[in-house]
Amino acid sequence: MDMSDLLKMGASMIQGSSNESTSGLDTNSITDALGSIFGGNSENGEGGLDLSSIVSNLTNGDLGETVMSWIGGGENAPIDADKVSDLVGEDKVNEFAEKLGIDPDTAKDELANVLPNLVDKATNEDSSLAENLLEKVGGVGGLMDLANKFFKS
Repeated sequence: MDMSDLLKMGASMIQGSSNESTSGLDTNSITDALGSIFGGNSENGEGGLDLSSIVSNLTNGDLGETVMSWIGGGENAPIDADKVSDLVGEDKVNEFAEKLGIDPDTAKDELANVLPNLVDKATNEDSSLAENLLEKVGGVGGLMDLANKFFKS
């Protein structure tokens, strides 16, 4: 699955949510807004999921275990909407909200719903984006070191 497919999947999830503020939005607009958060360009499929910002923010509270569940096999742990800004940055949440004409709280709710799936799909073994993640954390060894930091008691 390439970046363009991931962004379109996320846009469909947001458009199909039960939130009236987002259900009527154009999927292309949502795709573009998601691309601004995740470093993709929906028009030409270039770019990649900017996991470096997500990975670099793993030290914030209990987000490490949450994000590692998205990267690893098994069920994806949910993220609280209030923690989305800690993970992707308040400025990106606000930019996303502004592009779609929705309030920041709605943006956080929607991003909390799609983030686990996007990261999971981006890092599964069938994804061309998995290599990008490994490169950003220093390969498999870097990913294991990161995981060990969060699972130590």
